[in-house]
Amino acid sequence: MVNQNKSSVDSVVDVRNLIVQFGDFLAVNDISFSVKRGEIFGFLGANGAGKTTTIRVLCGLLNPTAGMVSVAGYSSGVDELSIKSIVGYMSQKFTLYNDLTVEENLNFIASLRKIDSNTYLKRRAELLEFISFDRSMRTTVQDLPGGTKQQVSLVGALLHDPEIIFLDEPTAGVSPTARANFWSLIRALSEKGKTVFVTTHYMDEAEQCERIALMRDGRIVALDTIEGLKKNTFPMPMFEFYPKNKLTFEEILVLEKEPLFSFFEAYGLRFHASIKTLEGWEKDRHKFDDLFEIRSINPSLEDVFIKTVEEKRT
Repeated sequence: MVNQNKSSVDSVVDVRNLIVQFGDFLAVNDISFSVKRGEIFGFLGANGAGKTTTIRVLCGLLNPTAGMVSVAGYSSGVDELSIKSIVGYMSQKFTLYNDLTVEENLNFIASLRKIDSNTYLKRRAELLEFISFDRSMRTTVQDLPGGTKQQVSLVGALLHDPEIIFLDEPTAGVSPTARANFWSLIRALSEKGKTVFVTTHYMDEAEQCERIALMRDGRIVALDTIEGLKKNTFPMPMFEFYPKNKLTFEEILVLEKEPLFSFFEAYGLRFHASIKTLEGWEKDRHKFDDLFEIRSINPSLEDVFIKTVEEKRT
């Protein structure tokens, strides 16, 4: 089901047969994909799937064991310094110093990046305006709300004006409103021609990516647009089942093993089910009419994630 749907000619990231191994542990197992300039590209997978390891290679922070990685024309394992100069990286762990002020943090990042004073001050002003920062630069980072901290961290990752921005779970632990604001910034970066590579565990965020790669056990198990992933994962109709009476655990287990379904998962008090064949459904639907209110629905990205990454049902 892997469908790149992008030409390597206009790709700013190109990965071919990437392998990353630590001793006997295969963290990334022969993956290939490309990302187009200006694209918002998502990486989804359970913890330990290989997402962060892949990002570290793309940022020039880790050498691949095997394979070819090109970032804006620079090769990983050869041009690490050049790669680091054109990428911005915001890790899943908060990257600013809590006991320093906003100004001190940004000054420190600028010094590490060796940005000259005039360029830094101009860039800092532009970026703080970009995130609508309305607090004192002398505010200690630990005194900022979680969402504002993440936005200031984004400013730090953008100070050197990178071509590609890698965001590793950038909104973990912040409020829904702060997450929405942060994603407005991501879309604005894409509109400016920046390539944004993001990992997230929030399905509503992932829905805003142009394409998504799903990882499991170090492999890319699916890569496509949101609609492409849904269509390929669930080619047959999906239904929502709302129980008319409370079901026992044993009854739910029977439904999960029902041969009529290729997928059957609980969603709160409801269930999502995808059928295997129309003929079978038309023949046997009557068995469920007394137990459930049934309506046709479109699959969600969460359905795709559960089916593809977690493999709840074979």
